[in-house]
Amino acid sequence: MRHRKEKIHLGRTLTHRKELIAQLATSFFLYEKIETTIAKAKALRPYAEKLITKAGNDTVAARRSADNKLTHKNAVKKLFEVLGPKYKDRKGGYTRIQRSGIRKGDSGEKAIISLVD
Repeated sequence: MRHRKEKIHLGRTLTHRKELIAQLATSFFLYEKIETTIAKAKALRPYAEKLITKAGNDTVAARRSADNKLTHKNAVKKLFEVLGPKYKDRKGGYTRIQRSGIRKGDSGEKAIISLVD
């Protein structure tokens, strides 16, 4: 039975979905704003917010954990040196998802996910 299974699957296998979310999070931390589909933005939000919360406490263990979840060293560096201290006093809600229209090719709904100031 599939009771209370609320994970967003995105039509991909588990390993493909994990890698996709890791790549999206890496780009999100490097550029602080990305445009993607609404479903991918909703899947990225909890992943990114947990990493930002972890970056508020700059320890070796937290850096290693973030390094395992992101695919680029510069994203980890920016996360802990810029974003972590910036959002340290905030309790949560670091991201904002705004709908940005419809994609021309397949009429997919696009969204912009960005960091809250």
